[in-house]
Amino acid sequence: MGMKVLVIGSGAREHTIAHTLLQGSSVDEVIVAPGNPGMELDGIRTTKIDPSNHAALIDFVTRNAVDWVCVGPEVPLIQGIVDDFAAVGIKAFGPNKAAAQIEGSKDFAKQLMERHGIPTAAYHTFDDYDAAQLYVREQGAPIVIKADGLAAGKGVTVAMDEDTALAALGEIFLDHRFGNAGAKVVIEEYLEGQEFSLMSFVHGTEFWPMPISQDHKRAYDGDEGPNTGGMGAYSPVPQIGQDVIDTALETIVKPTVEAMSEEGNPFTGILYAGLIATADGPKVIEFNARFGDPETEVVLPKLSSDLGAAIQAILDGETPEFTWDDNRAALGVVLASDGYPNASVTGAHIPSLPADTSDLHVFYAGVDRDDDAQLVSSSGRVLVVTALAEDLQAAQHKAYEVLEEADTTGMFFRHDIGAKALQ
Repeated sequence: MGMKVLVIGSGAREHTIAHTLLQGSSVDEVIVAPGNPGMELDGIRTTKIDPSNHAALIDFVTRNAVDWVCVGPEVPLIQGIVDDFAAVGIKAFGPNKAAAQIEGSKDFAKQLMERHGIPTAAYHTFDDYDAAQLYVREQGAPIVIKADGLAAGKGVTVAMDEDTALAALGEIFLDHRFGNAGAKVVIEEYLEGQEFSLMSFVHGTEFWPMPISQDHKRAYDGDEGPNTGGMGAYSPVPQIGQDVIDTALETIVKPTVEAMSEEGNPFTGILYAGLIATADGPKVIEFNARFGDPETEVVLPKLSSDLGAAIQAILDGETPEFTWDDNRAALGVVLASDGYPNASVTGAHIPSLPADTSDLHVFYAGVDRDDDAQLVSSSGRVLVVTALAEDLQAAQHKAYEVLEEADTTGMFFRHDIGAKALQ
């Protein structure tokens, strides 16, 4: 008998995790809480339990003889769901509350990096609007403004001029756009270079890196428009050399997991390092305490080994096995609701898209069923079309062919995912 696993979350990332778990022989059944109706097209069960209702999740796991839990999103992790599971003897893959601070507070992460000499942008933290304004005027632009806490990927402003930076401070401190997440602000130097995402499976001081990917944060073509949770991604990233990746593992990932352990916050789960390849080597832009979204949708499809068996090994304190298909490229394009990331207009009908094959997957995020049981958009990011092929150009062509033939009325997508790799 294979294992039964509960995945917590509702987006395309969780759809990808569930789908990948079912590809392996060790897992027979995956249930996603709360999931979304698009996942059900893939034979994935969902259960409408709110991820913040820890008692209901514990009850579900106990009653349904679930072997272990994989936590997708950051909010439950930062709220201490892994601690609550551990308290009743349930195995969960993800960091506990203390370790999840690496994402929950940018100031916590910056101080950790400063103490351990981990390369990142120079920064100052402020809890006072006037002092922050003064600092921006002294430093000038370009400069980066970040709400300290969680803001669903939208709390960062890369300001190319002083006015934009000051407006961002006003949004955070005066308009309280990010609520408690904006009680403190981290202001960083602007770094030049190509960004890339390096995710690793971690257990204490041991880690197993995944292939790198590159996300596209801005809403519109040519990196225009506001920051989003991510509009698409691809892997590999040919313009980032293996030497840069090796340096990042040695100077960033290794010392970070060792520092967390040494300081009494050992990390188990996925450590996401958002990095930038500068002229002085790779530096940290941010850490996340879970799989990135939409990076997961292009990285996990390249896994050729059994994800469930590997996570089970990590939870048991054993050495996991990972093999990746390095001969294939993956590229994923996000279809988003009109108005995203500001005021998303939902309710658009989801077009009929090709069925999943070994080289094409549709991962659903913000979808629901209307009164006629048809799939409609229900939030900002609606779905991700991921294509695999022998190279990035072919993967790009395949993904866009699907979207350009579909009726995407009421929704939009970027037309240049992967362009930086193909220039």
